[in-house]
This record gives sequence, C-alpha cells and structure tokens, in this order.
Amino acid sequence: MQCRSCGTEIADKAIVCYRCGAATTDPVRKPAAIRPRRRPLLPLVAVVLLVVMAGYLGQSSRTAANPDELQLLAGLCAGGAIVVLVLTIQRRR
Repeated sequence: MQCRSCGTEIADKAIVCYRCGAATTDPVRKPAAIRPRRRPLLPLVAVVLLVVMAGYLGQSSRTAANPDELQLLAGLCAGGAIVVLVLTIQRRR
C-alpha cells in the first residue's frame, strides 16, 4: 500500500506512514467543535468605569470636607478594577 500523503510504500496493516506520519485511514470520530470566543467588552467597560470613578473620587477627596470616605471609595473602585482585570485574565487561560 502507498501513503496518500507522500507516496511511500508502507505495510498494508500500517496505521500511520513511517516517513511523514500521515494517517492511513479516516478518523472514526469527528473532533468536537470549538466555540468562538466572545469579545471581552463587558469586563473592559467595567475596568474603565471603575478606574474613572477611582480617579474622580480621588480628585474630589482633595476638596471635600471629609476626604477619608472619598479616598476609601476611590481605593475600593481601584481595587475592584484590579479584581475584574485579574479575573478576566484568569478566565482566558
């Protein structure tokens, strides 16, 4: 028998060609379909929104009567943005 890929003479009972590695028969099962990945638009919007809110709260805490609360909120927003970003990266792997 001859290999369909490279034309090398191989044994009749061979499963693969010893020269090129091509299969001698068609596969029994079809491979599973791969779902297309959806675009990460929602996490990107969430990160941008949290960063903008953190920046705004950080700036407004400079002129506020009680800056500690606004700085805490700014830190929480920045931390939330980091958490969303890390979870998005982990999900891709």
